[in-house]
Amino acid sequence: MGLSKSKGRRFPLLPLRGLLVYPSMVLHLDVGREKSVKALEKAMVEDNLILLCSQSEVNIEEPTQEDIFRIGTVANVRQMLKLPNGTIRVLVEGMERAEIIQYTDNEEYYEVVARELPEKESDDPEVDALMRTVLSQFEHYINLSKKVTPETLAAVSDIEEPGRLADVITSHLSLKIKDKQEILETIDVGKRLEKLLDILNNEREVLELERKINQRVKKQMEKTQKEYYLREQMKAIQKELGEKEGRAGEVEELRESMSKQEFPEKVQEKIEKEIDRLEKMPASSAEGGVIRNYLDWLLALPWSNRTEDDLDIKKAEEILNEDHYS
Repeated sequence: MGLSKSKGRRFPLLPLRGLLVYPSMVLHLDVGREKSVKALEKAMVEDNLILLCSQSEVNIEEPTQEDIFRIGTVANVRQMLKLPNGTIRVLVEGMERAEIIQYTDNEEYYEVVARELPEKESDDPEVDALMRTVLSQFEHYINLSKKVTPETLAAVSDIEEPGRLADVITSHLSLKIKDKQEILETIDVGKRLEKLLDILNNEREVLELERKINQRVKKQMEKTQKEYYLREQMKAIQKELGEKEGRAGEVEELRESMSKQEFPEKVQEKIEKEIDRLEKMPASSAEGGVIRNYLDWLLALPWSNRTEDDLDIKKAEEILNEDHYS
């Protein structure tokens, strides 16, 4: 590519919003900002090479140097198509990592001088162990997330280069741009795999927690739906048997009677519990009759009535004698 490791070379720059491209990635981009379109046009009339760097904030329309990550990916523009709405759709292929060392004065489009960042490879057996561990954790991630197809795992498993393995797996994870950028900026492949392993472990823990929460919510919803279904089914059966007026009317009458009185807390809880039991019983149930009698008795007691105590012993004696000798 002729990219100097020290002095670097000029590139038109395409700032990306909410997206990051790794070496070896091939994808379509839709480009609409004027400076970005002109940068693509410049690349197409020269050697088709452009530097892709992500913005730190997606909502910035005209980014400055401070808004763009300094390390990005040199890409080959393989195809460019102008859409009816004026947007440019391009097919790009990531080639290699590069670091911006200077911005040049250009008002029409972003232009930079960038230098190559070759990977620091290692023959350490630990790297092979890391690759196997990363693949294993990625498989767990796929099983939990359901967002990545099993075919992706099969394709990734065939990758032999540790650095490329880390890049490809990271590209399939739902991560924040700053986390993906951290992987891009890690030149040492061993350290890159270690960082990816930490990310995969964290993602797995979050996904497992989400699954537990979803299962708990689903179980509660199923219980609620089951109870509702059973109540509706009971009403339908009662209606079919001509019992709706009987039991349903009883329950409504009892609840209305209960609402007109005040009860001690424990007594009210007991009455409500017995009414619920009665509601679930057929009108012809003998036990239902016992419960109804018990409820009538509870509701008839003067729980909220108060009388003044008469402690006149002489008067009490007269009443007792009158009752005794009459």
